[in-house]
This record gives sequence, structure tokens and C-alpha cells, in this order.
Amino acid sequence: MKKILVLSLALVLVLLCTAGAMADKTKVGIILMIENGAFLDMKDGIISGLAANGYVEGDNLEIDYKNAQGDATNLATICQAMDDGTYDVVFTVATPATQSFVSLESETPCIFCSVAAPVAAGVMSALDTPDMNATGTSNAVPAGDILKLGLTITPNVKTFGLLYCTSEINAVNAMNNAKAYLDEIGYKYVETTVSSSAEVQTATQALLEKGIDAMFIANDATVQAAVDVLAELCTEEGIPTYACSATTVLSGCLATLAMSDTYIGEQTAEIAVRVLKGAKVSEVPAIVVPANIVSVNERTMEALGITLPDSIGEIGEIQFLGK
Repeated sequence: MKKILVLSLALVLVLLCTAGAMADKTKVGIILMIENGAFLDMKDGIISGLAANGYVEGDNLEIDYKNAQGDATNLATICQAMDDGTYDVVFTVATPATQSFVSLESETPCIFCSVAAPVAAGVMSALDTPDMNATGTSNAVPAGDILKLGLTITPNVKTFGLLYCTSEINAVNAMNNAKAYLDEIGYKYVETTVSSSAEVQTATQALLEKGIDAMFIANDATVQAAVDVLAELCTEEGIPTYACSATTVLSGCLATLAMSDTYIGEQTAEIAVRVLKGAKVSEVPAIVVPANIVSVNERTMEALGITLPDSIGEIGEIQFLGK
């Protein structure tokens, strides 16, 4: 009888200790609409940023990572599953995932990463005053600066081709800014839109047939999924392609002016840490991470026979990719 009692007490102590250890763990979710190089780098930046602040996966941190594989229904299901009250915060990468989670009006804080236009996307009313239990980082795309970079690298361009997906508010916002800049400086442009990545090849060919001199694509997950095809088609025709992320340049586009995707993930983690340590979401403003790196695909540059002018170094730090 004594042995049974001792064993029972020991079992209770083990269960209590296990429960205590589980209670001490921070649990976070990370949601991606689709896996691409940029989004995966952002995810890695979030994880490394948390670790730098003492939240280490497998130690005191549990991470539930989900990828919707580009499917809006999957995305909604994932967001609903993470709205069960067991997560300390949920990270959403880019605009579609953020909009989906915020639409649930969850009591779990949403910490978004790389939402180009948070106010236009409807996930907060103002960057300084989060009011929908969501805050995070914005990578407001400097469309005008990227086009200016393109005109510096390839000054003979007269007409730009613009290709984007209208269902992604971040892409629409970037293209509106691009068109406003081109109108201001008196340059021509031809635009076309796609609703899925399967349409990118045909849309690219259509723009090339219209006699464009350069291509500009936005921070657009739909186009990014087939950007290697777009870049190859343009390069074969001697057409430079300008994009909005270093990962897109790595996929074959010529150049961009952007920020490090890993860095924006780390900055997002810094915001989350404030919330995890007790700050109210409404007290943690969203931040805009500036673009300060000129990324150039060296292989594409050589294929197009382009030499970078010395003045590019004045725009930002230059990194060569794709060799």
C-alpha cells in the first residue's frame, strides 16, 4: 500500500512539473500564404529575432508554422485554427495572411511582417495607433525610387511594362505609386494584370509584344510564384526587369532597391517581444522598415550586357546575387 501511495505521489509530482514546464513555454504561430524565398527569409528572421531576445524554439518557445500553399480556403482554415486562445501571439507574413487573421477579430495579438500598406489593407487605422489588435512591420515599397534606379541603370528605357495581381492590395498600391511617378516624369507604361501565377507567362509575352523597354513588378506573391519564367522571357528579349525584393532579383530579375527580408523578420520579432513582455498592442506602433540595399542579379546583368554606373553606389549598399 505504501509503495502504491509513493508511486502515486511521484506520478502527481511528475505531472505537476510537466504542466509547469508547459505553462512556462511561449507559444506562437507563424502563417504564410505561400512559400517563396522572401517569405521564408522573413520567417527565419522572426525565429532568429525571437531567439536573440531569449525565446528559443525547443527550449522555452513552441512555434506552430503553417503554409497555406497559396490557397485562400486553406489560409482561412489555418487562421481559424490559431484563433483558439492557446497562442501568445500569431505572426502573419505579408498582406493576405494578415487580412485573413485580423478579420477574425481575434483576442490573440496579430504581429504582421512585411505588409506594404497596413492602413489601405484594413488591418489598422493608423501606423501610430494600432486599433485592431494587430501591429508589426511595413515594407512600404518605394516604387518611384525603384523606377528611378532602373532609369539610372538603363537610361534608354522609354516604356515600362507593369504586371501585377489586382487581388493583392500591396501590389495595387505599389503599382498606383509607380504609375503616378511615371506620369510625373513623363514616361510611358503599359500594364496588364493576372489572377493566378499560371497566367504570368502569357501576360509577360503580351507585354513584350507591345514593345516595352523594361518590366516593373510589384511585391506580389502571385507573380513571384512564376517570376523565374517572367525573368527568363524578358532577359531572352534583352528587356531589363525591376522588382521589389531581393529574393525576386535572386530569381532572375535585374535589380531592386529594397530591405533585407531576414532583417524585416527580425524587426517584426522585436515588436512581438514587447507584446510578449506585457505591452498592449495598442501601445506598440507599427514601423516602416526602410529600403537601403541595391540588389543586382549579376548573371542577368551580364546576359543583358549592362555595366552599372558609378552613381548606383550613392543610392544604397550594393549586393550582387545570382552568380
